[in-house]
Amino acid sequence: MVEIEVTHDTLVLEVLGSHKFWALKSRLSIPLEHIKGVHADPEPAMGWFQGLKVTGADIPNIFRAGLFYQKGEKVFWDVRHPKNTIVIEMEDETFSKLIVEVRDPEVAVAEIRSALASYAASKEEAIRELDQFLESGGELPGTDGERVKEDA
Repeated sequence: MVEIEVTHDTLVLEVLGSHKFWALKSRLSIPLEHIKGVHADPEPAMGWFQGLKVTGADIPNIFRAGLFYQKGEKVFWDVRHPKNTIVIEMEDETFSKLIVEVRDPEVAVAEIRSALASYAASKEEAIRELDQFLESGGELPGTDGERVKEDA
């Protein structure tokens, strides 16, 4: 099982208890910008021949933790109770997916989606402010029209 923490631009997954030993990881930090999506999956593919274990532990249909290759992609797993599983899809990361067990999948998915929306809004605001600055010819507010000079 993992515990989720969201900062202003990062999702942190803390692997709990003995799962650290089986998953061979204790913490994962993912920039929000690299997360493509998140959803609950109460029936993850944990059976026989559903991925190749690279490191970690795998007891089909009971427990899966560690690094697996599935459909040509690296996937991190930490699931003991499938009904509490969420899937985090990513880009530009070591893993293409994180398939992990959390205490409350609906709450975790809502928290991550909310963080993604807030991050996207703040990024759009920063881009808008930069565009306004550049359109104004590089004048900073409160400089009495004095242009900011760039060092060459």
